[in-house]
Order: sequence, then C-alpha cells, then structure tokens
Amino acid sequence: MVMVDTYDKKAFYRTIWALATPIVLQNMITIGVNMMDTFMLGSYGEIQLSGSSLAIEFVNIFHILCMGMGSGAAVLTAQRWGSGDIAGLKRVVTIMLRCCIAIASFFTLASLAWPNELMRIFTSDPAIIEKGAMYYRIHSPAFLFMGLSLTLTMVMRSVRLVNIPLIGSIVTFFVNIFFNWVFIFGKLGAPEMQIGGAALGTVIARVVEAALIGGYFLLVDKRVGYRIRDLFRSCKDEISNYVRFSMPVLVSDLLLALGNSAVAIVMGHMGAAFVAANAIISQIVRLSTVFNQGISNASGTMTGNTLGQGKMQTAYRQGVSFLRISVAVGLLAALLILVISPLIVEAYNLAEETRHIAMQLMYAVSIMVVFQAVQSVLTKGVLRGGGDTRFLMVADVAFLWLASVPLGYLAAHVFNLPAFWVYLALKIDWAIKAIWCTFRLKGEKWMRIV
Repeated sequence: MVMVDTYDKKAFYRTIWALATPIVLQNMITIGVNMMDTFMLGSYGEIQLSGSSLAIEFVNIFHILCMGMGSGAAVLTAQRWGSGDIAGLKRVVTIMLRCCIAIASFFTLASLAWPNELMRIFTSDPAIIEKGAMYYRIHSPAFLFMGLSLTLTMVMRSVRLVNIPLIGSIVTFFVNIFFNWVFIFGKLGAPEMQIGGAALGTVIARVVEAALIGGYFLLVDKRVGYRIRDLFRSCKDEISNYVRFSMPVLVSDLLLALGNSAVAIVMGHMGAAFVAANAIISQIVRLSTVFNQGISNASGTMTGNTLGQGKMQTAYRQGVSFLRISVAVGLLAALLILVISPLIVEAYNLAEETRHIAMQLMYAVSIMVVFQAVQSVLTKGVLRGGGDTRFLMVADVAFLWLASVPLGYLAAHVFNLPAFWVYLALKIDWAIKAIWCTFRLKGEKWMRIV
C-alpha cells in the first residue's frame, strides 16, 4: 500500500548534489589515473597498450564482483541506516567483508598461477599475451586491497559518508601517477619496466587507498562504529536477508562481468588496432559518464534511506525524477564525447587504421551513452536501492547474453561489419534495459522494505 507523505523537491536536489558531487569527483580521479596509464603506455606502441587493456578485463571482473558485493550490501545498509538499526548494519558489513576476502584470494591465486592462460582467453596474439601475463604477475597483490576499498566505499556511501572515499581517491591519484611515471619510464634510478611499471604503480596506489579508506572505517569512524573485532562476530541474523537481496546482485554482477569479458573476447580477436582504439574510447566514455555514475550512486542511497523510513510514495516520485535526470545527463555525455574524442584520439601515436576505428567507435558511443545513462541509474540506483534485485538479475543477465554477445559476435566475425555496427551490437543490451526498466519503474512493484 502506497503511503501518503511529503516530497520536498528543493531538499531532494540538495541531497543529490551533496551525495553525487564527491562521487563524481572520486570517479573523475579514478578515470584520470586510468587515462594516464593508457597515455603513458601508448607511447610504447599498440602491443603494450593492448596487453594492458586486455589484462585489465580480468581485473574488471573482480571490480564488478566487488561492486556487486558492495552494492548488494548497500541495499540493506541504506535501509538499516534509514531505520536506525546500526547493529544489523554491522552484521551486513561483516558478511560482505568475509565474501570479499575469499573472492580476492581466488583472483590473486589465479593471476599468479595462470597468467598466460588468462590472456589466451582474450587474445591469440603471442606478443600481447606476453605483456598481459607480465602485468598479471606484478598486479596480483592488489586484489585484496582493491576489494576492501571498493566494498567499504559502497557501504560508506549508503550511510551518506562520501567525503572520506573522495579524499582517499585524491591521494591515490597522485600516488599512482607518480609511481607509474617512476616505474614505466625508469625515473629516479628505477628500472624502466614499461607495462610492468604500470602494474606496480597500481599495486602501490591500491595499498595506499585501502589504508586510507579501510583505516578510517575500521579505526576512526564513529557513525557506524564498525571495528575489526566485528569481523569475527556472529552475523547469522542477517544471512537470510543478505542472501535474499544481495546474492541476486552478486550473481547478476558476476554474469554481467563474464558477459563483458565475452564482449572483450569478441573485441580482442578483432586485432590489436581495434583493441587499442577501444581502450582509448573506453576512457573517454568513463570520463563522459562520471556524473551519471554519481547520480546512480546517489539514487540508490536515497531510495534505500527513504524506503527505510517507510516513505514509499516519496521513493516513487524520487525515482521518476531520477529517470528524467538520467536522460538529460546521457544527452550531455553524448555531446561531450563528440567534442573531446577527436582531440584525445589525435594526442596518441596511432596507426591510421587504429585512428579510423577509434572515430567509428566515437559515433557509436555517442548514441549508446544515452541508453547507458538511463539503464545505469535505474539498474544500479533506483531499482536496486528499492530492493528489486531479482528482477534486475534477470535484466542484467538475459539481455547481455541473449542479445549483446551473440549479435556482437555475428557482427564482428560472421558479417564482418564496420566497427560502428559492431559496437552498437555489443552494447544493444543498454537500450533494451533502459526501456524495460522504465516500465518497471512506472509499475511501482520494485519497492521492497526489508
């Protein structure tokens, strides 16, 4: 039954600004680091750039899993925070951290034991495989630190504690840039490690980031008051809720990660020129969608907090407002891509074929980014914050595996279509999810108070 309650639009937009701005800045910093990695390695040619880009695909699987664990937990922690149940909130964090440590250990072992095998999944080029395997071996210690930072950041955002992750990212930005410069190019007496230097710089940055974010949450924060000893306490009372609401998110994000890797495999077998062009354009996409990511995170937090207070009508009206905002943000992102892409592509030392592919991808991205903005705010924000995780699991998995992956493969390797059409096919799930989830929002069945 929908409750009648008030909806202060001015307060609504003020809260969006307060929550989204630090997240946007944090994401811009993270993207800035990735762009600098790409730019630095780009000076050594397309093989090193492609090796790093494809190696990061396996890291991205872990990244998405962490976002799934953190976002799944945030569904519960946002509502626990809204209702004032701090003890229940702590138990959810305990379950999340235990899962994170276990999964990080597996990824560390895999990257150490089977680096060449992992690279062969994404490409058959021996030179790219060699460079990517080198990246894996050096990068392997970063998984645990990366996992702690990502999952705790999601929880901190769900309780409106957004400034500490931002500060951590600012420090990490400068640490990563400095050590990449030192080890990629062999400055200050260090060896010139090239792609290995990029991996080592990332490891150092992740350690610093985990020390800042994890140190604050586990040792200093008094709002939640979670401490290391809580990691060893019983959390049986929350396991059923975590499984019911968080596991669909984790399963969804796992299959989404594998689907994205399948997309990367399709791209990886199209040659070094396509991989290098996509690596550059991907950074531009991330830069152009940072505000959308901030809106997405803010919408999930606000929806969860509002439902935790029992205000279902307010949550619905806020959701509709977030939908309109996402369309506007997507259109602005498309314009930004069209303006800055030619300038950034020209800054790289690329072969003419790679440059031509990059420009085709630019036009395709400028179309699909509008759908990406809408589906991101709905699937990773409003609907997820409302606890509609099972529906989203179907939406994320079905359209990626039944539409994007097969259509992308056919476009690339059967019909040999130009890069423009291959990219549209590979990202068609964005358009389908944007439309489908809009109808779900209008139906109001997505609101679940836990």
